[in-house]
Amino acid sequence: MGKIEFHGTTIVAVRRNGEVCIGGDGQVTMGESTVMKSSAKKVRKIYKNTVVSGFAGSVADAFSLTEMFEKKLDEHSGNLRRAAVALAQMWRSDRGMRNLEALMIVGNTEELLVISGNGEVIVPDEDFVAIGSGGNYAYAAANALYKHTDMTAEEIVRESLQIAASICVYTNTNISVEKL
Repeated sequence: MGKIEFHGTTIVAVRRNGEVCIGGDGQVTMGESTVMKSSAKKVRKIYKNTVVSGFAGSVADAFSLTEMFEKKLDEHSGNLRRAAVALAQMWRSDRGMRNLEALMIVGNTEELLVISGNGEVIVPDEDFVAIGSGGNYAYAAANALYKHTDMTAEEIVRESLQIAASICVYTNTNISVEKL
C-alpha cells in the first residue's frame, strides 16, 4: 500500500492599509476523494500576537514547523525575515525535517513571506499571496479584488477563499481568519 496523502488546504494572506490578514479553509482531504475533516484551523497568531501564520500540507508537519518558527522568532527578537531564513536553513539541512511536507505563509504588518521545505524564503511581489490546493484560485481572486476594489485586507481574504471554494474541490467554505 502506498503513502496516504492528505490534501485540501487553501491559505491566502493580504496586507493593506496597515493591516495583515490571513485566512484558510477547513478542509482536509484524504487521497483524491474523501473529506476527513471540514473544520481544521490552519491559521493562527503567534509570537505575542504580532505575527500571523498559515500552512498548507501535512497538519502534523505544519504544527511542528509553526512551533519551530515561533522559537526562531524568539531567537531573533521577532525579526520576521531573519527567523524565516533561520527556519528555512534548518528545514533544508536537518535530516529529519527534510521529509516534512508543508508550506507556510507568515506575516506581520510590515511584510509577508512564504517559507518552503526546500529552503526558500519568498517575498511576494504583491501585498497578497496564496498557497495550497486552491491557492491559484484564491490568488487570482485576491489580485483582482486588491487592485480593483477598496475592500479591506480581511474582506479580500474572506471573498478570495469563498471564490476558491466555489471552484476547487479541495477547498471548503469553513473559513477561519486571523488579523493584525
